[in-house]
Amino acid sequence: MLYLDTVIKLVFGLGALLVVTRLLGKKEMGQFTPFDFVYALILGALLEESLYDDKISVFQMLFGVTVWGILIYIVEVLVGKNDTIRTILKGKPSVIIKNGVLDLKAMSKNHLEMEQLRTMLRQEGVFSLREVRDLYLEPSGNISIKKFSSGEPPTANMLGLDVKDEGPSVLLIDEGKIKKENLSFAGKTTDWLQNELGKIGHPRLSEIFFAEWSENDGFYIKTYEE
Repeated sequence: MLYLDTVIKLVFGLGALLVVTRLLGKKEMGQFTPFDFVYALILGALLEESLYDDKISVFQMLFGVTVWGILIYIVEVLVGKNDTIRTILKGKPSVIIKNGVLDLKAMSKNHLEMEQLRTMLRQEGVFSLREVRDLYLEPSGNISIKKFSSGEPPTANMLGLDVKDEGPSVLLIDEGKIKKENLSFAGKTTDWLQNELGKIGHPRLSEIFFAEWSENDGFYIKTYEE
């Protein structure tokens, strides 16, 4: 019975974690604010405590997780609707460099050392502070950089070139199977795909390892033989 109880708790615990992940939204770990991290940590502690304490029933665990999940949801709704609450709970970006001027007070306030800042810049491909016009320290701890125009690579507009916008490349065939959802996203049909593949010498889907397609460049195909 003890083993069954553990299995049930694990199953419901996994479900609870998935629900909370959805509540947090589509964020990478690097995008988590300190507040996001704290309530995810507390949720993990709730599950761990109930898992190893046989005095806590499955229903008690579910009650605790449900209440915590509701609180998280309420906070996320309030944060989305009120700028003041968002600033208090999530924080706001700090301007570390503005117009090329380093703000030492902002660095000190955020407990940021110069070597830490230089390390973060190198991770973004910037190896000198002279390249940076503006730098923001985001609530997640990441940095956002605006370089001086002289340090930016030239754009098509700068060079006076007329460049067409490119649509996304879509994976239409994966390991010999049609990706119907992607095909629908591209606004195409199965008949269209088969006809187009036949025209370029690939009538057999089973021979195709993958096939990408874009509006501008057409097909890019790799067969199993290749």
